[in-house]
Amino acid sequence: MARGVRRQGRELALKIIYGFAGLNQEIGRILADFWRNFRFRDDVLGEAVEDAEAVPDEVRQFADELARGVHAHLERIDARIADCSRNWSLDRMARVDLALLRLGTYELLFCPDVPTSVVINEAIEIGKRFGTAETPGFVNGILDRIARDREAKSAG
Repeated sequence: MARGVRRQGRELALKIIYGFAGLNQEIGRILADFWRNFRFRDDVLGEAVEDAEAVPDEVRQFADELARGVHAHLERIDARIADCSRNWSLDRMARVDLALLRLGTYELLFCPDVPTSVVINEAIEIGKRFGTAETPGFVNGILDRIARDREAKSAG
């Protein structure tokens, strides 16, 4: 099944965000290293391969935009995730789940043009592809809390 530009961009952004977890590098260097060293086959696992075709520019630009946004707002994003995750500290979360939460939280907080339902649905679908069986429900629950919290604050 063909995936759209934004889904592909989100999946690549997830991989970038997963890779910079815990690193204190400048985002430009992180992105340069990622694009120079990794190419992914368009299959279910997204395995790295040497001969993969180049990522289309619009997909790459969207992935870069998302990764840059998460990196720029990481402290605020992590604080919001921590506030809305009951009984789970960030360091106890699976890295894929945390990367997905960071991506989804960034879109919820800083991308008002993307509907909440789209952000959460995309995170769930990407979680099904890259996470565990528990990932979709876990990510859905926390992102839903973040969205409801944001809506309550903007209404009040």
